[in-house]
Amino acid sequence: MFATPDESHRGSPHEPAGCPLPGIAAAFAPRLAESAFEPGLVAAVDQHAAEVRELLYAQGPDLLPLPVERAELSDYAVGFLAALAEIGWREPAGYDFAVFRLTAICWLVREQDLLAA
Repeated sequence: MFATPDESHRGSPHEPAGCPLPGIAAAFAPRLAESAFEPGLVAAVDQHAAEVRELLYAQGPDLLPLPVERAELSDYAVGFLAALAEIGWREPAGYDFAVFRLTAICWLVREQDLLAA
């Protein structure tokens, strides 16, 4: 399982306590590996990553993707995990909306190198 708001991660001095990104990255990295061989899964994760970027940042007139900031993505993840906890979500063996969204967060963490010191 991954870190939920109740199981807050005790980060390094450079990472605030309660940051869920390390737990999400650790838990959903295997999902990234699985999806690499399935074009449909890659497309779904890519779409979710684009939606997260859009939720975090209003794109400027150039419509260029802005780099994702760790604090903003962490805040989004905390809210998303809280909503999942509220509905009693449990990670399924397959894929659902939440799995795709959390895998997309994992992908953004990796692509933007958000866990680097």
